Amino acid sequence: MSSQMLQPPIRSFRRLALVATAPLLALGACKARDTRTASGAVETTQSGGEVTRSWNPPAVTAVQGVPAATLRSAIQQRLAGAKPQGFNDDHWAHAKKLYKSYGQSPLWMNEDGLISQRVQALTTAMLDADSSDALDLSEYPFAELTQALQTMRSNGGHGSAEQLADVDVLLTASYAALGEDLMVGQVSPSSVNQNWHIDPRDEAMDGLLMRGLATDALDQSIGGMRPQGPEYEGLRKALSQYRQIAARGGWGTVPAGKALKPGQHDDPARLQALRARLSAEGYQVSTAAPAAPAAPTSAPPDSAGTRSTATGAPAASGVYDRELAGAVARFQAAHAIDVDSILGTGTVESMNKPVDYRLAQIAANMERMRWMPRSLGSRYIYVNVPAFRLEAYDSSKKVLEMKVVVGQNYEDKTTPAFADSMEMVVFRPYWNITPDIQAKEIEPKIAADPSYMEENQLEYFKDGGETRIRQRPGEKNSLGYVKFLFPNSFNIYLHDTPAKDLFDKDVRAFSHGCIRVEKPAELAEWVLDWPAEKVDAAMHSGPDNRTVKLPRKIPVYITYFTAFATDDGLHFGNDLYDRDDALVQLTTKTASTNAAVRQAVSGLRQVLSR
Repeated sequence: MSSQMLQPPIRSFRRLALVATAPLLALGACKARDTRTASGAVETTQSGGEVTRSWNPPAVTAVQGVPAATLRSAIQQRLAGAKPQGFNDDHWAHAKKLYKSYGQSPLWMNEDGLISQRVQALTTAMLDADSSDALDLSEYPFAELTQALQTMRSNGGHGSAEQLADVDVLLTASYAALGEDLMVGQVSPSSVNQNWHIDPRDEAMDGLLMRGLATDALDQSIGGMRPQGPEYEGLRKALSQYRQIAARGGWGTVPAGKALKPGQHDDPARLQALRARLSAEGYQVSTAAPAAPAAPTSAPPDSAGTRSTATGAPAASGVYDRELAGAVARFQAAHAIDVDSILGTGTVESMNKPVDYRLAQIAANMERMRWMPRSLGSRYIYVNVPAFRLEAYDSSKKVLEMKVVVGQNYEDKTTPAFADSMEMVVFRPYWNITPDIQAKEIEPKIAADPSYMEENQLEYFKDGGETRIRQRPGEKNSLGYVKFLFPNSFNIYLHDTPAKDLFDKDVRAFSHGCIRVEKPAELAEWVLDWPAEKVDAAMHSGPDNRTVKLPRKIPVYITYFTAFATDDGLHFGNDLYDRDDALVQLTTKTASTNAAVRQAVSGLRQVLSR
């Protein structure tokens, strides 16, 4: 996209590691099965659908009377000129590569002119990207393309070579732009302070775009360029649901007031506002889980003259009762708030985030998902920091899940988003205290209490001539009995901890940046493929500081998603490090469908249908 779209400037070169051997419509961990039919290559996608890759530009001698050689020359001339407005250098480069791959032949025309079915498929995909992917298409040159089409058809339906070339090139650049925007996103993480370091490794984007163009069902092919899998689909579904809430007027605010514990009394009007707010987002007071968001309804007054809500609870009651507190607890669980059923300041502030902000937050996390590699591998570890969760996958299926403690939101203690490969496990490790922690935290405690070192099993050691402090292996060691190393420039790793009580908390940001795991023994069993008894012996009775190399490296992804879909619905994570606002500011305009874009595409489709 152009630099006028989502500011700060759109990335000019953003590539993620898509696996070149993976079919475009199955950009996930599993390789699709290839079969061959008389009509061409048939590929089975992860969702079970089949796409046929047999399309090639028609081998024509002329298009609307214009000799093919003349048209190829006109296309080459157009590509040598300035890129159309609305496209960045990357989009334009991809368009040029597509034409080079097909010998500068027109990609959207046959002897009669435009191949309407394929152009309509492209416009359908554009509408879908606006409505369900929260992409910003406002800078796409729809008006220029419409004008070019009208000009091409103005001479009795027969355009000149230059007019035909202009239309074909604009369509190809639009296809390339849409494909890249779906595959790798529109915003550069570094432009919005995301502390996102998942390696944007170069990959065969041009080849993937060419494979997509070669698909008979072009709209299906373009749809396969978006992130695949239940997580992204869950966000697309949530985007639609929250747009419906917004269309109904969103939700009202809960008035500020005292913190309420179950059974306490408060202003009935405030509690009615609370019930209405919960109901608007689907948290029905009398149900055990969030329901589909419902429009506000009310029942006739009962015999006591009070009006009941749709849940059957008296709206005029001044008691913060068990049912209402239970709905608040469910809201807290889905919004990364300590689940205590107390209507406190933090809970009210979260409830009073307007629906437009939540919509933009969903759109922001869809963009983050486009920053991820399409293939994470078949065996990997995935940590979402705002969810305080670790998941392990084998053969692309979740086999292990646990709570984690992540870095505090303080100076350099935040946990960055990055990816690397786990290489080794260290049992009964020393904790080599970093110079910064040593100077700021440990040495002041030693100065105040000379017995502090022995009580905490600390000792001095030499490190290249420098005197450092480390903690001996054992039950007091801050790393627990095992740590998991995936060497990286941030010195971040996974480890055990003696502070098991922290896993009982809902918000778990207490570390110096490293990630403490709830089930270290189970994780060690899985990464090493060891029986439980062997892991237990290594942790509790084996030699100190024993390093064991993994049989094979395991990719580790440390991510930051503040809106994510799970089996039990949408969750909003804790934006621990205040990374949302800058990105949400950009996605606010895309969180709702763009009427101008839809009108422009509709106008283009009308011209095509004439």
